[in-house]
Amino acid sequence: MISPLEKARKDPDSMKAKILKVARRIFGEYGFHGTTTRLIAQKTGIDISTLHYHWGDKASLYEAVILDITDNLKAELAEVEKVIHGLPLAERMEFAIDAVTDYLFACPEVSNLILLRYFGKTRHEATLDFHMPEFVSDIARSMHLSGSSKTVPVEAKMKVLAMMNAIHNFISGETFFRSMLELDKEDYMSRVKETLRFILIPAFVSGERNPEPEEKVLDDDGPGGWLWVNERGR
Repeated sequence: MISPLEKARKDPDSMKAKILKVARRIFGEYGFHGTTTRLIAQKTGIDISTLHYHWGDKASLYEAVILDITDNLKAELAEVEKVIHGLPLAERMEFAIDAVTDYLFACPEVSNLILLRYFGKTRHEATLDFHMPEFVSDIARSMHLSGSSKTVPVEAKMKVLAMMNAIHNFISGETFFRSMLELDKEDYMSRVKETLRFILIPAFVSGERNPEPEEKVLDDDGPGGWLWVNERGR
Protein backbone atom coordinates (compact mmCIF):
# COMPACT_ATOMS: atom_id res chain seq x y z
CA MET A 1 0.00 0.00 0.00
CA ILE A 2 1.38 3.40 -1.01
CA SER A 3 2.15 5.68 1.92
CA PRO A 4 1.01 9.31 2.27
CA LEU A 5 4.65 10.40 1.83
CA GLU A 6 4.97 8.49 -1.43
CA LYS A 7 1.73 10.06 -2.65
CA ALA A 8 3.07 13.52 -1.79
CA ARG A 9 6.28 12.85 -3.67
CA LYS A 10 4.46 11.58 -6.74
CA ASP A 11 2.42 14.79 -6.95
CA PRO A 12 4.40 17.84 -5.70
CA ASP A 13 1.42 20.12 -6.40
CA SER A 14 -0.99 18.06 -4.32
CA MET A 15 -2.39 19.16 -0.97
CA LYS A 16 -0.40 16.40 0.74
CA ALA A 17 2.82 17.83 -0.68
CA LYS A 18 1.89 21.40 0.27
CA ILE A 19 1.16 20.38 3.86
CA LEU A 20 4.42 18.41 4.06
CA LYS A 21 6.44 21.40 2.85
CA VAL A 22 4.90 23.69 5.46
CA ALA A 23 5.27 21.03 8.18
CA ARG A 24 9.00 20.72 7.50
CA ARG A 25 9.44 24.45 8.04
CA ILE A 26 7.22 24.70 11.12
CA PHE A 27 8.67 21.63 12.86
CA GLY A 28 12.12 23.03 12.08
CA GLU A 29 11.27 26.34 13.71
CA TYR A 30 9.42 25.14 16.80
CA GLY A 31 10.26 21.46 17.26
CA PHE A 32 7.75 18.68 17.87
CA HIS A 33 6.21 20.05 21.07
CA GLY A 34 6.17 23.69 19.95
CA THR A 35 4.30 22.82 16.76
CA THR A 36 0.56 22.22 16.49
CA THR A 37 -1.37 20.77 13.59
CA ARG A 38 -3.60 23.84 13.82
CA LEU A 39 -0.58 26.09 13.16
CA ILE A 40 0.51 23.97 10.20
CA ALA A 41 -3.02 24.05 8.79
CA GLN A 42 -3.18 27.82 9.26
CA LYS A 43 0.15 28.39 7.46
CA THR A 44 -0.96 26.07 4.65
CA GLY A 45 -4.24 27.94 4.30
CA ILE A 46 -6.51 24.99 5.07
CA ASP A 47 -8.72 23.88 7.93
CA ILE A 48 -7.56 21.38 10.54
CA SER A 49 -9.84 18.60 9.28
CA THR A 50 -8.17 18.72 5.85
CA LEU A 51 -4.74 18.28 7.43
CA HIS A 52 -5.89 15.28 9.47
CA TYR A 53 -7.53 13.76 6.39
CA HIS A 54 -4.24 13.85 4.48
CA TRP A 55 -1.74 13.09 7.28
CA GLY A 56 -3.50 11.86 10.40
CA ASP A 57 -2.18 13.07 13.76
CA LYS A 58 0.84 15.25 14.54
CA ALA A 59 3.13 12.30 15.31
CA SER A 60 2.43 10.72 11.92
CA LEU A 61 3.15 13.99 10.11
CA TYR A 62 6.33 14.52 12.14
CA GLU A 63 7.63 11.08 11.27
CA ALA A 64 6.85 11.72 7.58
CA VAL A 65 8.89 14.91 7.82
CA ILE A 66 11.83 13.02 9.38
CA LEU A 67 11.69 10.35 6.69
CA ASP A 68 11.43 12.96 3.93
CA ILE A 69 14.46 14.84 5.24
CA THR A 70 16.45 11.64 5.68
CA ASP A 71 15.76 10.51 2.12
CA ASN A 72 16.49 13.99 0.71
CA LEU A 73 19.82 14.08 2.52
CA LYS A 74 20.76 10.63 1.34
CA ALA A 75 20.09 11.61 -2.27
CA GLU A 76 21.98 14.90 -1.93
CA LEU A 77 25.02 13.28 -0.35
CA ALA A 78 25.06 10.45 -2.88
CA GLU A 79 25.43 13.11 -5.58
CA VAL A 80 28.30 14.68 -3.64
CA GLU A 81 30.04 11.31 -3.38
CA LYS A 82 29.89 10.83 -7.14
CA VAL A 83 32.03 13.94 -7.51
CA ILE A 84 34.47 13.48 -4.62
CA HIS A 85 35.05 9.72 -4.93
CA GLY A 86 38.76 8.96 -5.33
CA LEU A 87 39.98 12.51 -4.70
CA PRO A 88 42.52 13.31 -1.96
CA LEU A 89 40.86 13.89 1.40
CA ALA A 90 41.46 17.66 1.43
CA GLU A 91 39.80 18.08 -1.96
CA ARG A 92 36.91 15.81 -0.97
CA MET A 93 36.26 17.81 2.16
CA GLU A 94 36.50 21.20 0.42
CA PHE A 95 33.92 20.24 -2.20
CA ALA A 96 31.67 18.43 0.28
CA ILE A 97 31.69 21.30 2.80
CA ASP A 98 30.66 23.77 0.09
CA ALA A 99 27.97 21.52 -1.40
CA VAL A 100 26.46 20.38 1.89
CA THR A 101 26.53 23.89 3.36
CA ASP A 102 24.68 25.25 0.31
CA TYR A 103 22.07 22.51 0.68
CA LEU A 104 21.55 23.13 4.39
CA PHE A 105 21.28 26.90 3.94
CA ALA A 106 18.54 26.21 1.39
CA CYS A 107 16.84 23.78 3.82
CA PRO A 108 17.61 25.16 7.32
CA GLU A 109 14.88 23.01 8.87
CA VAL A 110 17.25 20.05 8.49
CA SER A 111 19.87 21.46 10.86
CA ASN A 112 17.18 22.87 13.14
CA LEU A 113 15.41 19.53 13.48
CA ILE A 114 18.63 17.61 14.09
CA LEU A 115 19.72 20.01 16.84
CA LEU A 116 16.24 20.16 18.35
CA ARG A 117 15.90 16.38 18.31
CA TYR A 118 19.29 15.47 19.75
CA PHE A 119 20.21 18.44 21.92
CA GLY A 120 16.81 19.24 23.39
CA LYS A 121 14.42 17.39 25.63
CA THR A 122 11.40 15.71 24.07
CA ARG A 123 8.63 13.45 25.31
CA HIS A 124 7.98 12.15 21.79
CA GLU A 125 9.64 8.90 20.76
CA ALA A 126 9.39 8.64 16.99
CA THR A 127 9.25 5.14 15.58
CA LEU A 128 11.32 6.42 12.66
CA ASP A 129 14.07 8.86 13.48
CA PHE A 130 17.46 10.18 12.44
CA HIS A 131 19.93 7.30 12.90
CA MET A 132 22.71 9.36 14.45
CA PRO A 133 24.99 6.54 15.66
CA GLU A 134 24.99 5.01 12.18
CA PHE A 135 25.52 8.42 10.53
CA VAL A 136 28.53 9.12 12.72
CA SER A 137 30.05 5.73 11.91
CA ASP A 138 29.55 6.20 8.18
CA ILE A 139 31.31 9.56 8.24
CA ALA A 140 34.18 8.16 10.29
CA ARG A 141 34.73 5.45 7.71
CA SER A 142 34.53 7.93 4.84
CA MET A 143 37.06 10.22 6.54
CA HIS A 144 39.44 7.28 7.02
CA LEU A 145 39.15 7.56 10.80
CA SER A 146 38.09 3.91 10.83
CA GLY A 147 38.51 1.01 8.43
CA SER A 148 34.83 0.11 8.69
CA SER A 149 31.63 1.73 9.89
CA LYS A 150 30.89 -1.43 11.92
CA THR A 151 33.54 -0.85 14.59
CA VAL A 152 34.46 2.80 15.10
CA PRO A 153 36.67 4.04 17.98
CA VAL A 154 35.12 6.53 20.39
CA GLU A 155 37.74 9.17 19.55
CA ALA A 156 36.78 8.94 15.87
CA LYS A 157 33.09 9.39 16.71
CA MET A 158 33.93 12.45 18.81
CA LYS A 159 35.79 14.07 15.90
CA VAL A 160 32.84 13.45 13.61
CA LEU A 161 30.40 14.90 16.14
CA ALA A 162 32.57 18.03 16.39
CA MET A 163 32.46 18.43 12.60
CA MET A 164 28.70 17.90 12.40
CA ASN A 165 28.00 20.30 15.25
CA ALA A 166 30.13 23.02 13.66
CA ILE A 167 28.19 22.85 10.40
CA HIS A 168 24.72 22.59 11.95
CA ASN A 169 25.38 25.40 14.44
CA PHE A 170 26.31 27.86 11.70
CA ILE A 171 23.16 26.98 9.76
CA SER A 172 20.74 26.90 12.68
CA GLY A 173 22.25 30.00 14.30
CA GLU A 174 22.25 32.10 11.12
CA THR A 175 19.89 34.82 12.38
CA PHE A 176 21.82 35.30 15.64
CA PHE A 177 25.29 35.14 14.09
CA ARG A 178 24.48 37.41 11.14
CA SER A 179 23.12 40.06 13.47
CA MET A 180 26.15 39.82 15.73
CA LEU A 181 28.61 39.96 12.80
CA GLU A 182 26.59 42.51 10.81
CA LEU A 183 26.74 40.47 7.61
CA ASP A 184 24.26 40.06 4.79
CA LYS A 185 23.23 36.52 3.87
CA GLU A 186 25.56 36.06 0.91
CA ASP A 187 28.61 37.27 2.84
CA TYR A 188 27.66 35.14 5.84
CA MET A 189 27.35 31.99 3.71
CA SER A 190 30.74 32.64 2.11
CA ARG A 191 32.43 33.22 5.45
CA VAL A 192 30.83 30.14 6.99
CA LYS A 193 32.30 27.96 4.23
CA GLU A 194 35.68 29.64 4.59
CA THR A 195 35.66 29.12 8.35
CA LEU A 196 34.57 25.48 8.11
CA ARG A 197 37.32 24.75 5.58
CA PHE A 198 39.86 26.52 7.81
CA ILE A 199 38.89 24.49 10.88
CA LEU A 200 37.92 21.09 9.52
CA ILE A 201 40.20 20.31 6.61
CA PRO A 202 43.56 20.63 8.45
CA ALA A 203 42.14 18.76 11.44
CA PHE A 204 40.99 15.78 9.39
CA VAL A 205 43.89 15.72 6.93
CA SER A 206 46.49 15.80 9.72
CA GLY A 207 44.77 12.86 11.40
CA GLU A 208 44.09 10.84 8.27
CA ARG A 209 44.93 7.15 8.55
CA ASN A 210 46.50 5.52 5.53
CA PRO A 211 45.23 7.94 2.88
CA GLU A 212 44.49 6.21 -0.39
CA PRO A 213 44.67 7.66 -3.93
CA GLU A 214 41.42 5.87 -4.72
CA GLU A 215 38.89 5.34 -1.97
CA LYS A 216 37.53 1.81 -1.81
CA VAL A 217 34.18 1.43 -0.11
CA LEU A 218 33.90 -1.79 1.81
CA ASP A 219 31.10 -4.09 0.72
CA ASP A 220 29.64 -4.34 4.20
CA ASP A 221 29.33 -0.57 4.45
CA GLY A 222 27.20 -0.03 1.36
CA PRO A 223 27.23 3.00 -0.95
CA GLY A 224 26.29 6.53 0.05
CA GLY A 225 26.18 7.83 3.60
CA TRP A 226 29.05 10.36 3.40
CA LEU A 227 27.54 12.58 6.01
CA TRP A 228 24.44 12.48 8.21
CA VAL A 229 22.29 9.96 6.40
CA ASN A 230 22.23 6.27 7.14
CA GLU A 231 20.78 3.85 4.60
CA ARG A 232 17.78 2.29 6.26
CA GLY A 233 17.25 -1.43 6.14
CA ARG A 234 20.87 -2.45 5.65
